[in-house]
Amino acid sequence: MTPRAADRARYDRATAHLDAPVAIVDLEAFDANADDLVRRAAGKPIRVASKSVRCRALLERVLARPGFAGIMSFTLAESLWLARAGFEDVLLAYPSADRTAFAELASDPKLAAAVTVMVDDPAQLDLVDAARERQDLEVRVCLELDTSLQLFGGRVRVGARRSPLRTPAQLAELARSVARRPGFRLVGLMAYEGHVAGVGDAVAGRPVRSRAIRLMQSAARRELAARRAEVVRAVRAVAPDLEFVNGGGTGSVQHTAAEATVTEIAAGSGLYVPRLFDNYTSFSGRPAALFAQPVVRRPGVGVVTVLGGGYPASGAPGADRLPVPYLPEGLRYDGQEGAGEVQTPLLGSAADDLLIGDKVWFRHAKAGELCERFEELRLVEGDRVTATVPTYRGEGRTFL
Repeated sequence: MTPRAADRARYDRATAHLDAPVAIVDLEAFDANADDLVRRAAGKPIRVASKSVRCRALLERVLARPGFAGIMSFTLAESLWLARAGFEDVLLAYPSADRTAFAELASDPKLAAAVTVMVDDPAQLDLVDAARERQDLEVRVCLELDTSLQLFGGRVRVGARRSPLRTPAQLAELARSVARRPGFRLVGLMAYEGHVAGVGDAVAGRPVRSRAIRLMQSAARRELAARRAEVVRAVRAVAPDLEFVNGGGTGSVQHTAAEATVTEIAAGSGLYVPRLFDNYTSFSGRPAALFAQPVVRRPGVGVVTVLGGGYPASGAPGADRLPVPYLPEGLRYDGQEGAGEVQTPLLGSAADDLLIGDKVWFRHAKAGELCERFEELRLVEGDRVTATVPTYRGEGRTFL
């Protein structure tokens, strides 16, 4: 029996009493992935990206482990909710225009002490001031650096379009703007190198493309390390008490941790290890989050149909955004139908061993987005479900 076949047998036994669709997290794999992230971070604390987990119980579990400290959230409403739930260090990774949430943040000492907002434009500070009623509470502020690799005088750009702030002078000027304004305190700097951390460099069947990605990422790491160091020096000249410099992501943990100016690493997807993280040379994790759909039809030889399953991930549309049939091994989509809204045909010899009611296990393309489809996660240890915990959705929270 292959390791994957053994996992299928365990998951089927653990969920034999449950009807599909069902989502699980294998806690042994989850914890092993957490240990691997800590190892790669080489002593620097890991701030957990909540968008990649979207389950309070699992956020609490990983933050209780040595090597993890703080949350990186994705909306201001989520940040406030987490702070009210007892999480004491929440960094909002994206600028917000939520005036209601800004008013709440700036009126509650507990929230103001726990949440740090992201800023890359003075107009975002104006939004906070327009929303607040109290001027005596300081709002914690983090600045974001654009990490993209720009070539040929900026005519070629590699990386996400995030912050407009790229140079030490630009970051220092905004730092001075924050320092001059009452009611704000600059506490951090963030730089997320998504073109390194979130792009696999070993694409199956694409050796030339994979080599090109590795060359790009090597150049990007060198350029960013030098520029980030200059930016940190410039910002610290304005704000010498800067509390943290955050960088990285699951795919770049060890590289970012090696930079002396970075004080903490962000990561989250590496806990679940969705399918997009199969294509890396720098690390390998264990799939921890899976979902199962039931076989509801057997249309013919070598074909079964499962209920639903069309759960595409965000990003540029493509086949790599679809969940992948994982267990049993040897199943694939019908190219004319793909993953469907209400039914999904699957092809392959493994289909002939499946009966009506059997489970087919899938891995989602991205990590936390799976939790937008399920209200509960069943936590599996060995061949038993030992707990059932709500996702954000299960707690009635859909922040985006």
